[in-house]
Amino acid sequence: MAKRSALADDRRQTPGREGQHPAKPGRARSAEAPAAELDRLIHERLRLGIVSALAADDTLTFSELKSLMQTTDGNLSVHARKLEDAGYIACRKSFEGRLPKTEYTLTASGRRALERYLDHMEAIIRSARAK
Repeated sequence: MAKRSALADDRRQTPGREGQHPAKPGRARSAEAPAAELDRLIHERLRLGIVSALAADDTLTFSELKSLMQTTDGNLSVHARKLEDAGYIACRKSFEGRLPKTEYTLTASGRRALERYLDHMEAIIRSARAK
């Protein structure tokens, strides 16, 4: 058991390094720095899709996002809630007649987070192409 908890502690100390090989000797750490700065909340595929879609459209309904992301109700709901809890998106619930309607918008904080994320990805791409 001691080994397992030591491994878990090591993983906690180096977030985002799962499955990656350690840096090669002599390799500059500055090339790895942009990856460490990525917003892990946005980096997940479905959440990145949600934020990107909302950056392109001012408002999207739950059904529209579900269709765009090609995902299930539960999956979209969980990921949208994480973005909402972080303040990246806002959710407004209403009714059209007797039918519930959920609409999402990207907040100013979410737009800034997406811009930072894209800047970091561009830095990683430039670094990789420079080699």
